[in-house]
Amino acid sequence: MTTHEYDAIVVGGGHNGLTNAAYLAKAGLRTVVLEQRHLVGGAAITEELVPGFSFTTFSYALSLLRPQIVQELDLVRHGFLPLMMPSSFHPTGDGDYLLLGDDHGQNMQEIRRHSPHDADAYDRYHHDLDRVCQVIQPLFDNAPPDIFGKDPEDQADTTWLLDHLGGVERKVAHDLARLLTGSAADWVSDYFEHPAVQGFHASSSVIGSKVGPMSPGSGLVLLFHKMGEHDGHLGSWAFHKGGNGGFTQVLARAAEAYGAEIRLGAPVSQVIEKDGRAVGVALEDGTELHAPVVVSSLDARHTFLDLVDPRSLPTDLVDSVERTRYRGVSAKVNFALDGLPVFPALPDTVDHYGGFLNIGPTIEYVERAFDAAKYGWYSERPYVDAAIQSVVDPDMAPPGKHVMSCFVQYAPYELRGSDWETERQPFGDVAQAVLEEHFPGFGDLVLHREVVTPLDIEQKTGLSEGNIFAGELLAPQMYFFRPAPGWSRYATPIDGYYQCGSGTHPGGCVIGAPGKLASERILRDLGR
Repeated sequence: MTTHEYDAIVVGGGHNGLTNAAYLAKAGLRTVVLEQRHLVGGAAITEELVPGFSFTTFSYALSLLRPQIVQELDLVRHGFLPLMMPSSFHPTGDGDYLLLGDDHGQNMQEIRRHSPHDADAYDRYHHDLDRVCQVIQPLFDNAPPDIFGKDPEDQADTTWLLDHLGGVERKVAHDLARLLTGSAADWVSDYFEHPAVQGFHASSSVIGSKVGPMSPGSGLVLLFHKMGEHDGHLGSWAFHKGGNGGFTQVLARAAEAYGAEIRLGAPVSQVIEKDGRAVGVALEDGTELHAPVVVSSLDARHTFLDLVDPRSLPTDLVDSVERTRYRGVSAKVNFALDGLPVFPALPDTVDHYGGFLNIGPTIEYVERAFDAAKYGWYSERPYVDAAIQSVVDPDMAPPGKHVMSCFVQYAPYELRGSDWETERQPFGDVAQAVLEEHFPGFGDLVLHREVVTPLDIEQKTGLSEGNIFAGELLAPQMYFFRPAPGWSRYATPIDGYYQCGSGTHPGGCVIGAPGKLASERILRDLGR
């Protein structure tokens, strides 16, 4: 049996695992990343499934990545190159559209074209939402307090939180409470009256979550996505050169530059424990690697129920992990195209393809798409969040050709009365029909189609039930409850065993914060 000695072992080479490893290696720890697949990235990968066409198989955009990670890990030196996605194109379902970009005056004119009332409310909406984001941001970028802890550090952090929230203006505090517990539909309708304007602003409230825009909790999902930024612009989004796989390759180069080792094709079967502490891991081939620090970047289900014996853990922790809601409802349908689709109202321009395409004309449309998922079936007219990424990065496809990434909801992990192997292509047909409805002739452009179901997401990335956030973004599963009460500060009950995945605070998306914050906890425990 082969053994190897390290200072730290990181299980999983997704973006949080790579971030964590880079920080640990930068601090001088001999660190190894163990990735089960043939490439790093987890759900943030780019694959050439058709010669010349690069597909962002799963995750497909950047926004929530914390800017301090870019600076502290010197990612620009390793090739970090985000490309701004300045526009959002929103067909209204009646042949018209909303096209919003980074020009405030043009945005006001575009909204005024549909509703003078909504144009007047546009600045007030963003002002109020930004003020809530400013309250949340310090919580987003710091470990949550352990409100159940008794030591002075826990009590000091809890006092800081109470002081921080106690200093918030009453209206902002009320807005925060409404977004954390209420529906996006209620929040948005306070400002806008036109169905298409409402639909556009509420669309991000359902991403990756088994909620509709009218569901309580969708306000929190909307707020979470608003927390992103690019180049200092709150709420803006970008596309990394080469896709999110290009970004995770940058992270891998940074980690290796600081001295971390990355092993591919190295699935971990279990964490090795001795006298109540982690001392290494065993690979599926029997290889053992030893280290006083083991960090899991997997979700809570794998971290606590698979890699270690749950019988050695506190009962309340196991109960909380077993109750964690995943319920993946997201799928991807990716296309290789022979050319750009044509939107009838804009036949002579491609400006509307420089960012996102949002096929969710109204709140009612998205809510009806959600109806099917409530009862275990996929939407017949789904919500689609798409991007023709080769317009942003022409190197993604051959000259004159294009790749289109489509995030599609709703596609429940468990189908009632059927399975995803049976329904894979019918679901792809449904998504393609929606695109055909808005872009006549779309089907004639399709050279290749890839359908990625929630089951595929689980099997290829390890995300339980295909949930893209490693656990739903619902209030009982956030902040000091993520992944479980009393265990939100990246440590576990097993000495030397830590967690740094998206199932920890602050949550999912390509964000990096769990990896960074977990490294700070580890280094503090080591006295570094």
